[in-house]
Amino acid sequence: MSRRRIGFWYRFAAVLCKPPLVVLFKRDWRGMENIPADGGFITAVNHNSHLDPFLYAHYQYNTGRVPRFLAKHGLFKKGFVGAAMRGTGQIPVYRESTNALSAFRAAIDAVERGECVAFYPEGTLTRDPELWPMTGKTGVARVALQTKCPVIPVGQWGATDALAPYAKKPDFFPRKTHHVLAGEPVDLTAFYDKEITPELLKEATEVIMTAITAEVERLRGENAPQKRYDPREARIAQRRKLQDGAAQERDKSQASSGSSASGGTTEESSK
Repeated sequence: MSRRRIGFWYRFAAVLCKPPLVVLFKRDWRGMENIPADGGFITAVNHNSHLDPFLYAHYQYNTGRVPRFLAKHGLFKKGFVGAAMRGTGQIPVYRESTNALSAFRAAIDAVERGECVAFYPEGTLTRDPELWPMTGKTGVARVALQTKCPVIPVGQWGATDALAPYAKKPDFFPRKTHHVLAGEPVDLTAFYDKEITPELLKEATEVIMTAITAEVERLRGENAPQKRYDPREARIAQRRKLQDGAAQERDKSQASSGSSASGGTTEESSK
């Protein structure tokens, strides 16, 4: 099979979701010509709002190539949402368990069957203070190198105007614009036919993240910071800052105690 049929569940989800999205958002959608018409491929997309998966799914649905997203396995368990996730062929991700690799195997199988798998390489909403794409996880590179399929970098911007990261209430009015730009396939040929090591995966992931960032730069009309935000480095720096602060407070406390003790001795001796 060269491409996945849209199917009942995807069409049903579109009937439910497209009308409010059309009403609430204006669209600046570009690069649809870079979405392959046939065969398996990956889209690698940045993530900066809880709304952007719905908005991006709308974009790609309109290309005729429906995506299979990797999503938390809890969403598949029961109820209407679970039925919809299973019916639309989304891929469950079991984090921190013995089944963690099953998502990547399912993604590889889907690509080899001629389907599209959509990755959010950052793994979560970006933590970058300016909402630029941060460092990516290596799953997208692993699937790309094992299948040698096209990887389409996709930048999106504008959903944060309606719902900022971790905001509790959306702000839909005045009507916001959702911008999407899909680029040409990322050139990963330099990594083909090499042993897939953690270092190789990190290098390939950075090439993919650089391509995504370039599309976001075009949408925003500005340059991203030269150094990509790394949440792991940020956590280490924050931990060190807290440790240094605690050490300084401890030193002040010790110095104060020593000063008090010294003052007490002097007072006693003066008597």
